[in-house]
Amino acid sequence: MHIAEGFLPPVHAVAWTAVSAPFVIHGVRSLTTTIRTNPESKLLLGAAGAFCFVLSALKIPSVSGSSSHPTGTGLGAVLFRPPVMAALGTITLLFQALLLAHGGLTTLGANVFSLAIVGPWVAYGVYRLVRGLTRALPEHTSLGLAVFFAASLASLGTYSVTSLQLALAFPDAQSGVLGSFVKFGAIFSVTQIPLAIIEGLVTVIIVRLLIKASRSELLRLGVLRTAAAPTTPVERKAV
Repeated sequence: MHIAEGFLPPVHAVAWTAVSAPFVIHGVRSLTTTIRTNPESKLLLGAAGAFCFVLSALKIPSVSGSSSHPTGTGLGAVLFRPPVMAALGTITLLFQALLLAHGGLTTLGANVFSLAIVGPWVAYGVYRLVRGLTRALPEHTSLGLAVFFAASLASLGTYSVTSLQLALAFPDAQSGVLGSFVKFGAIFSVTQIPLAIIEGLVTVIIVRLLIKASRSELLRLGVLRTAAAPTTPVERKAV
C-alpha cells in the first residue's frame, strides 16, 4: 500500500496532501482532546499506534512502486474513532518513511489518505453496522464478528483507494483510469485478500486480550456493553 518516494507525479502528490491535511489536523485535535480529558487512555492509544506501526511495516512487494501488508488501523478506529486514527496513522507513516524507507515524504499525503483516513472510516462504519445487526447474539460473538469484519474490510478499503490513486496517476493507454484501476486491484488482491483475513483474526485476538487486561477502559470507551461485565459468584447465585 505504501506508494514509494517520488513515484507519483508532483501534481498528484500535492493534491493528495491537500485532501488529507484537514483530516489530519482534525485528528491531531481529537487525539489531544482524548489525552487531555482521559489521560488513562494513553496506554491504549500507545497500543493502537504500535499495532498499526508493526502490522503496516510487514511489507510484501506487490505492484511496482507499492507493496502489500496489513494496515492495523481497524483496532484504533474501533477503540477511539477514525479522527484519532488519522493522527496515529500519519505519525506511523511519517516514521516509516523516515526510518524504514517504507513509503516516502512526497507520497505521504496519498498514503495517509488511503491508510489513515479511508481505512479507519471503513473500519468504524463496518463495526457499527455489524454490531447493530448482531445485537441479539452473545456479546463476545457480536464484538468478535464486528472487529473481524471492521479490520478486514478496512484493509481491503485501503488497497482499493491505493489502486485508484495509482490508476489516476497512470491510466491505461486503451482502457483509461477504469481499466488501470481493475489491473492494479487485481494484482493487489492476490496478496491482500488473505492478508486482510489474517489481520481480522489477529485484531480479534488483540481485542480479547484487551478485554482481560483493560475491561473497565473498554466499557468506558463503549466498545464493550455494560451487560458484558463478568458477574461475581454471589451475583450468579442470586440470578
